[in-house]
Amino acid sequence: MNNHPLSPRPSIVELGVDLLDLSRTNLLLTIVQPLLFFLLYFVFAFNNYWVPAVICTMGLSFTTYSSTSHDLVHENLKINKTVNEVLLFFFEVIAFRSGHAYKLSHLYHHKRYPHEDDVEGAAARMTFIRSLLEGVIFQFKIYFWALSLGRKNKQFSWVMAEGIVVLFLVVFCGFSVAYTYVPFVYMCLMVAGSWIIPLATSYFVHTPEGENELEQTRLFRGKFFSVIAFDHLYHLEHHLYPMVPHKNWPALAKRLDHYFNVHGIKALELKGTHFR
Repeated sequence: MNNHPLSPRPSIVELGVDLLDLSRTNLLLTIVQPLLFFLLYFVFAFNNYWVPAVICTMGLSFTTYSSTSHDLVHENLKINKTVNEVLLFFFEVIAFRSGHAYKLSHLYHHKRYPHEDDVEGAAARMTFIRSLLEGVIFQFKIYFWALSLGRKNKQFSWVMAEGIVVLFLVVFCGFSVAYTYVPFVYMCLMVAGSWIIPLATSYFVHTPEGENELEQTRLFRGKFFSVIAFDHLYHLEHHLYPMVPHKNWPALAKRLDHYFNVHGIKALELKGTHFR
């Protein structure tokens, strides 16, 4: 633990306001990638290429919740607000999730973590096995938590609509079994893919017992973690600067390395066959 007082966190101006901007190419990739995975699943599945079809659902799970939907939650893409909300609705609904329940719970997580009323970060206080079980109920948990905020919440109508559409899609996929298993298998894969969310985004990356904001979220570095996290290993950096879109996280991390070193924050990385 670092017992020295924290120096002022560098402002985003000091780090570089270019971190807030995406090139047209990266903006296009952010929006198109999940749609491409979604369409390719059905192309492969209807042609009985099941291995690439399954890989597409894995890609869709990752490029929605962890990437594109995440940027849409924080409104980091700097696109029209209505378009932002519609895209969040669409990309999460096709994954059988409520995008606006995600938005409410995630923004509350940023506001309240590490307090115990943080519904999204609850898995950080659980055992490994319990965090796995949390994944099964997690989407229901944040959905009904979002509804409990009531009609005065600006996102209430979105949350209600998303719940209805997801229910319709579940029924549709069930009835489609009489004709083809493709939609039903898609639903099962996407739902199962969501079960890992509390484990990956809360349990592994948070340390709520830490004394300050630099010690309450793990710092990751190295090629091993970069590969297994598809270069999304920058959770501490994201907590400190949530306004930075995910494609700029590697650049943000490099600019923060000195700040972390000054405060003695050690990165978890794999060196040879040992963690350090």
